[in-house]
Amino acid sequence: MAVKLIHVGLGGWGGDWERNAIPPVKDVDRVAIVDPHEPTLRRVQEEMKVPDERTFASLTDALANVEADGVIVTAPMFAHVPLALEALEAGKHVLVEKPFAGNVAEAKTAVDRAEELGLIVQVSQNYRFYPAPRAVEQLIRDDAIGVPSVINVDFRRWANDAEKDGHRHYHIQHPLIFDMAIHHFDLIRKITGEDAVKVYAKASDPAWSKFTEEGSAVVTIELQSGLVVSYRGSWISRGQETHWDGDWHIQGETGEIFFTGRSGGSRGPADDVVTLRRAGEEPEDVALESMDLWGRSYGLREFARAIRGEVTPETLGRNNLGSVALMEAAAKSTLSGQVEDVIIP
Repeated sequence: MAVKLIHVGLGGWGGDWERNAIPPVKDVDRVAIVDPHEPTLRRVQEEMKVPDERTFASLTDALANVEADGVIVTAPMFAHVPLALEALEAGKHVLVEKPFAGNVAEAKTAVDRAEELGLIVQVSQNYRFYPAPRAVEQLIRDDAIGVPSVINVDFRRWANDAEKDGHRHYHIQHPLIFDMAIHHFDLIRKITGEDAVKVYAKASDPAWSKFTEEGSAVVTIELQSGLVVSYRGSWISRGQETHWDGDWHIQGETGEIFFTGRSGGSRGPADDVVTLRRAGEEPEDVALESMDLWGRSYGLREFARAIRGEVTPETLGRNNLGSVALMEAAAKSTLSGQVEDVIIP
């Protein structure tokens, strides 16, 4: 039986959830939509043909009038935890967009309350749910290149053409680290199976950048084993654009791995590529699994199955605290100019 879900937050990305992420998932029945901004609410209502009685200006009203098992939260980051807590207090499971919160302490309040109530809080770290990083995680586990010695990650995009005034992306909090690098930080943890312990981040924006906070940064991350990750990310790069996954190069004692994916096109995971080169041998493309769902839709199905007691979600809120902690410490380092500890409660 499909689980019944209320969807709150229908702005640009939330609207995309309605059009592209939710419809492929037959395990769910989205029974109501919520947004406090009337034009946004009505636009999605008309596009998705939602009846008036399933359309609400607040989560409070939706919870009082619609029977549901859970809530999808795709509102702005500052509202993630307050909305999650409201849903939890109403006895509903929660799937929340990334980043979970701007700091670990706030995220932990929702995690702790969910555990007290016996409910699920899951974070939509959708980059995990594509073939390339899943294959690389398995290669590392299988010792395909021996013990990793260094990881280099490059993300390059150009997003500096719009008028500065009124363009939301230029003015959000930490537009590179919170909005984009959180994906790559989470993939570092997935692929290596390690948490970060220290981080140093240096914002490196030129005078012509239109971003209020960092549009580009170089980040050095030390993991629990001592493995070092070098991350370079930019919204203002005139270099050849990477896919959304970025370009990854992982070196080890007996070989190296290259991977990328998520071009942003309509081909889903078809553009995921993993190349393995063992020492003294020619590079070889790694066969990738075929996935019927991927990204946000995969995570949404996992959420539904978790509500039914069939699986434990990979991106439970408790498990996601390490990604939030790395993100928070990196952002703090851009301001302090110091190496910051990554503190995971």
